[in-house]
Amino acid sequence: MAQSSHTRGSDPVSDLKDKASDQFKKVADQAEDVVSRVTEQGREATERMGEVAGNLKGAVDRSVKQQPMATLAVAAAVGFVLGAIWKS
Repeated sequence: MAQSSHTRGSDPVSDLKDKASDQFKKVADQAEDVVSRVTEQGREATERMGEVAGNLKGAVDRSVKQQPMATLAVAAAVGFVLGAIWKS
């Protein structure tokens, strides 16, 4: 009598399907965790950028009121540098 290498009640195709399904679930969970972390980091970066923008606006407003010519000179220099970078 030839013995089968399969245990009784075990279907190799079903086992493979179950393993593949488990692996897919693990990968999906890991991907969800990564997306969640990236989303949170993006949210934090956005908040910090808002704070920086507010601080910069306040500094520029004070500079314009206290030293308008110096502020104009700095703005012109920044514009020249950005223009040179853009052109190259």
